[in-house]
Amino acid sequence: FLFLVFYLVVIYSVYAGYPFPTAPPVDPFAKIRVDDCGKTKGCFRYGKPGCNAETCDYFLSYRRIGADVEFELSADTDGWVAVGFSSDKKMGGDDVMACVHDDNGRRNPARDEEGVFENNRVTCRFKRPVYVPREETIVDLHLSWYYLFAWGPAIQGSITRHDIDSPPVSERVVSIYKYEDIFMPSAAYQTFSSPFCLLLIVALTFYLLMGTP
Repeated sequence: FLFLVFYLVVIYSVYAGYPFPTAPPVDPFAKIRVDDCGKTKGCFRYGKPGCNAETCDYFLSYRRIGADVEFELSADTDGWVAVGFSSDKKMGGDDVMACVHDDNGRRNPARDEEGVFENNRVTCRFKRPVYVPREETIVDLHLSWYYLFAWGPAIQGSITRHDIDSPPVSERVVSIYKYEDIFMPSAAYQTFSSPFCLLLIVALTFYLLMGTP
């Protein structure tokens, strides 16, 4: 019915001397809201302390919408940005969703996708179902997974190696039913605050004080 109405409108426009109807303008990409993080959606921020979706090295958010999960991804890159779902924190054999910028500005996420490439950043938004049939190769988001975060350059829309040797990963498995706002400092902003680093500093200090035999 809709197709028929459109067809009749086109014919009438031709005989009435009016121009062909044009497609409605595409809505601009709605910026990612970070003030919703930890409230109505979960977020991961990787980069400088206090960064947001436009300034973090990498940003991800997720929220449930009916039977779907909506993801928002953004990274400081002119190529691609992705999130992987893993059972062991390691890359390889994982389900990965990626948004890729190519010369034509196209993206390749799941569905209901939209994205933008501005200020050398790839930003996108898409949905995927929470539950999937067992025979599907993608993971069931009803279960909890480690999230792997990666981004990097692309050549004519084809993904190349990620920007950093050891891409960040969530410290624990992530549940889409729990909204948190988690910050992960990038290498440039990491401090010697972990127990291992403190132990290493203590050991080195002890060695220097004792001297060599």
